[in-house]
Amino acid sequence: METTCKVSVCVPTFNHERYIAQTLDGALSQQTTFPFEIVIGDDGSTDGAPALIRRYADRHPDRIRAFLHPHNLGPQEPREFAGRHNVLKLLKDCRGEYVALCEGDDYWTDPLKLQKQVDFMDSHPDYSICHHNLRVIYEDGSPEHSFNPPDQKADSTIEDVLADRWFIGTASTLYRNMFREQDFADWHHRAAAGDWAMVIQLAAQGKIHYIDEIMGVYRKHRGGLSNVHSNQNLFFLKNRKEMFENVNRWLEYRYDRTLRATIARYEEQLTSLTNRP
Repeated sequence: METTCKVSVCVPTFNHERYIAQTLDGALSQQTTFPFEIVIGDDGSTDGAPALIRRYADRHPDRIRAFLHPHNLGPQEPREFAGRHNVLKLLKDCRGEYVALCEGDDYWTDPLKLQKQVDFMDSHPDYSICHHNLRVIYEDGSPEHSFNPPDQKADSTIEDVLADRWFIGTASTLYRNMFREQDFADWHHRAAAGDWAMVIQLAAQGKIHYIDEIMGVYRKHRGGLSNVHSNQNLFFLKNRKEMFENVNRWLEYRYDRTLRATIARYEEQLTSLTNRP
């Protein structure tokens, strides 16, 4: 295993036996001029995923670092935080200058994805995140579509994130690894939307660049956490509102106007859901 690497590919997974080979194949197929590692954490899966991951790790010991937890790291409750401990541990285990995210039910389709993103980030040190378009597919047969719209901005800032526009697909994200030296913000652990909490912290350090190419697939299925993190989930909406209130204090109210508008929208959703007959 390389003692240093340019990119850590971070793969959290749980009960993804049907998908994880495609995820790992997409990562292993990357053609780069730099060394990269695949850091995979299996959160106590009860299917055949751990054995499959072990076979991949045995075949690619110079590339894959596998953390196969015998038990789920939790927390078990609330369900909106499922997998949180595994993800936070895995992110801290990433040693690369950059981290590329790909959950165990998604996969990459462009073998030059990492190279394209790193080339941009290396030449633009004022950016903290680079993302790209994805193809969204559905297990239930719903029509597929692209993740980002045709008019997605090439460059975004923290204000776009704080306005709560969800425009960064997790499987498309490559970020400058500030968490090698820095801890997560104190409010991060209380936020159910852990990916968005991380993006907020990164966006506070630099700009966000978008590559208008479909280079991966985001898979929607019944077991996905996005079905729990919905606008019909009262706990999740309350937690999301509290996260933005915490972020406003953390940013010392520098973006107070934007954040107050975001918080007000969650208050309206909570009122509407609470008053529903």
